[in-house]
Amino acid sequence: MPTDQAPEGASSPDARPVLRFQATRRAKPQAHLADFDLAGRKQLLKEAGFPAFRADQLSRHYFTHLTTDPQVMSDLPAKGREELTDLAFPPLVEQVVVRSGDQGMTRKYLWRLFDGAEVESVLMRYPSRATLCISCEVGCGMACPFCATGQMGLTRNLSTAEIVEQVRLARKACEEGELGGDPCHLSNVVFMGMGEPMVNYRAVLGAVRRLIADPPEGFGMSARGITVSTVGLVPGIKKLTAEKIPVTLAISLHAPDDELRDQLIPLNSRFKVSELLDAAYEYFQATGRRVSIEYALIKNMNDQAWRAGLLADLLNARGRGWAHVNPIPLNPTPGSIWTASESRVQAEFVDTLESKGITTTIRDTRGQDIDGACGQLATKSMKERLGSE
Repeated sequence: MPTDQAPEGASSPDARPVLRFQATRRAKPQAHLADFDLAGRKQLLKEAGFPAFRADQLSRHYFTHLTTDPQVMSDLPAKGREELTDLAFPPLVEQVVVRSGDQGMTRKYLWRLFDGAEVESVLMRYPSRATLCISCEVGCGMACPFCATGQMGLTRNLSTAEIVEQVRLARKACEEGELGGDPCHLSNVVFMGMGEPMVNYRAVLGAVRRLIADPPEGFGMSARGITVSTVGLVPGIKKLTAEKIPVTLAISLHAPDDELRDQLIPLNSRFKVSELLDAAYEYFQATGRRVSIEYALIKNMNDQAWRAGLLADLLNARGRGWAHVNPIPLNPTPGSIWTASESRVQAEFVDTLESKGITTTIRDTRGQDIDGACGQLATKSMKERLGSE
């Protein structure tokens, strides 16, 4: 078989004690050109009876021209062209819903996968960049109580190609002027959508490699424009550290003390705050990339100034300037008891961090008018489908 293929969707054994599964055994997605490196693509074609050099042509169409349409691939022989593209580009991702918000600068997509499962991605345009937030799993097994995706449970992992397809379609939307009315360039990708990237490590790493590989093997994106987020699966962080790929590591911390974080992040019962921050600091030392500390501010829960002070002390104890804190005004899920902190409390939290020398940036929240928070649109779609059955 070709090399570098995405896994079947089994979860990481490192996370097993805290995962919640709703899945039954499912068929794997069909192998796709984006599942493989260039050598694997050539092997795939050879095994199907096609010349290996066609892999370069197909890769150029996919990663550079952003198309899977055989009608525009005039460099391929007319005889057998559709057979080639059927082999290389089996349909994996279909748009179900797209919602536009923030004066057209934000678009949220609901995608239906080959097996009927649904995931989300969010495309956001800023003055100097365009950013795509992508999903790596159908649902999530981390069971964080304030997250809509966490309450869905885990159905399955996405394949590398299912992840990469979200990026290809977003790049195409940017280039065709669908985001903000005129063409732009997708410069940033964040693995902060549905799912825990470190549980689906192999497929996520394969997707990262497709994003940063030079054309025609990949999109040729800068690794510095890619962010991989985790709630704290320490073995996955250590594996990513060993890769020495200079992506940004983001830690979804949300509490600096184990007592509260055990309630907010069930995985904390296995990997405590100190162990998590040690692993994050080691990542910084290995890559030179400053780590992002994500902190959703939840009213009367984790937004006290003393917790900001504790967080600053924990970061400074490991070194100066290695971490950047992103307080995030919570985008509440409809019907949830969780809500965003008051502006006065948020300001005090930020002031406390900055007074201790911690670089802090309030995250710009997008898409509140289009079910922009992680999992909201997929959850709504699932409830509607169940209600109609």
